[in-house]
Amino acid sequence: MPTPVTTASHAHIVETLGRRIVGGELAPGTGLTLAGLEESFAASRTVVREAVRVLEAHGLLTSRRRVGLVVRPRGEWDALNADIIEWSLDGPNRRDVIIELTELRVAVEPVAARLAAERASATERDELLRWATKLSDLGSQGLGDSDEYLEADIAYHRLLLRTSGNPLFLQLSDPIAEILRGRAVRGLTPGMPRVGTLEAHLATAQAIHDGRGVDAEASAREHLTLVSDEVEEA
Repeated sequence: MPTPVTTASHAHIVETLGRRIVGGELAPGTGLTLAGLEESFAASRTVVREAVRVLEAHGLLTSRRRVGLVVRPRGEWDALNADIIEWSLDGPNRRDVIIELTELRVAVEPVAARLAAERASATERDELLRWATKLSDLGSQGLGDSDEYLEADIAYHRLLLRTSGNPLFLQLSDPIAEILRGRAVRGLTPGMPRVGTLEAHLATAQAIHDGRGVDAEASAREHLTLVSDEVEEA
C-alpha cells in the first residue's frame, strides 16, 4: 500500500496535468517525457508512471516509441469520466461541455422514462414519484440551488436510469450526477427552476407510476427541453 505522501503526490500529478490538458494549456500533440515530469513535480519515476497510467486510461495521454508521451485530442478523451467532467467545468469550454452533456440527456432520458413506465416495480414507481414530489416542493420554495434539492435530483435521475432496465443507460448515472453536482457547486443551478420544469418533472414521474409510457417519454422530453433552454441561455 502506498504511503500517504506517495498517494498525495500521485493525485497531485494526475489533477495538475489533467487540468492543464483539459483546460487547453497543453494542446493536443504536445510532447512530454517521464524525466521531465519527474523534474517538474519533484516526484519519483514510480509515482510519475502511476499518474501517467491514470491519464492514459482517461484518454488524455498516449505513449509513443521514440517520442514519449503525447497529449491526445479532445475527441479521444473519456468524455464521460467524472474527473474529466469536473476539470472541464472549471475550464474555458465549460458552457460547451454542459450543453453537450445536456444533449446526451435529451437523447437518453425520455426513452428511459418510457421504459421505466413499462418495467419498474411498484416500489420503484412509488419511489420515483416520491423523489419528484420532493423536487417539486423544494423548487417551488426557491430551494432549487440547495444541497437537499441536488441530493433528490441525483437520486431521481439515477433511479430513472436504473428502472429503465437498460444497463447501458445505467452507465450514464455517474456522468449525469457529476454534471448536476458540477452545475450546483459552481452556482449555475437557479434557486427557482424555470417555469414548467417542476411540472414536467412531476408529470414524468406520475406517468411512470401509472404505467403510461408514451406520456412519460413526452413529459421527460418537455422537462429536458426546458433544461436545455436554461443551459443555452446561461
